Amino acid sequence: MITQLYTKYQSNTEKHRTFIATHRNDIDLSAMYKPLEDVFIQIGEGKDGGKDDPVFTLKKAEEQVIENYIDARDMALVWGKANVDKDGKPKIYEAETGRPIISSDGLIAQLERFATKFVFSKLTVAYFQKALATLVAKSIKPTGNTYMFLVNTRLWNEVNTVLDRWLTEHKTDGAVLYSKAANGYVDLGATYHSYEFAGNKVVFKVERTFDVEYPTRNYGVMVDLTEDGISNKPAMEMLTFKGGQFIHNWIVGVGGRSGLDSGEVSSRVAGSHIVAWGYAGLAMYNPYRSVIFLGEDTGNPLF
Repeated sequence: MITQLYTKYQSNTEKHRTFIATHRNDIDLSAMYKPLEDVFIQIGEGKDGGKDDPVFTLKKAEEQVIENYIDARDMALVWGKANVDKDGKPKIYEAETGRPIISSDGLIAQLERFATKFVFSKLTVAYFQKALATLVAKSIKPTGNTYMFLVNTRLWNEVNTVLDRWLTEHKTDGAVLYSKAANGYVDLGATYHSYEFAGNKVVFKVERTFDVEYPTRNYGVMVDLTEDGISNKPAMEMLTFKGGQFIHNWIVGVGGRSGLDSGEVSSRVAGSHIVAWGYAGLAMYNPYRSVIFLGEDTGNPLF
């Protein structure tokens, strides 16, 4: 009798759909604004050869529109939600041209579908341990993992309070909590950058965009950003077109770019229009390895 043994290897592959969206910010400036950017008002008092004369400047238009574009794009990459249905059709169209307007899922929208969620009224170290255990169960290695914990300002303060209390309860003292300088003054307290338990570590990082959505409650996301062990592909990346991540355009009116230029212009208006725009989308390749922390709503952004 001949016995044949077969080993069947199984693999599970999922497809998650996301989109690359357009992000755009515009700004208008008059021809008079541009030459006054560097020195808007100078109050001359004649002291010390004019070195102490107060000078008031205007925000440079190009810097302002670029900052607004980066902020808007970053907020969309974190909090954006796709407006495309299951058939691939967007729900919003431009009224005048009928052009489809596509928005993409950001980091939170992709994580919320699959993340383990902890809702709490009082944060304790036990929640860190449970979150680490949850992520380790979905990781390749049982130890040696490092996870990122993105928190809003409220939760960052709460994390430091909890870990400070944990050290106190374990009777930890010495240079960890205070030090005495040569002048006799004492520096008290500490900032807690990470927490380690059972061979795995979580590193804390403040994410200010979380403050916009959750100003009155603790909010944080613990994610595994370890790259793929075979392909070295990152756990999360921004997608765009080649050369399309940032595009800068001008519509030049009377006065030109400097407000004092001669030559051909594109508008009879004494001013210009600046556009900062680009294409960007975000892909989280393994949203299952994530934990969301959500505290109760206190109704107060301070405590």
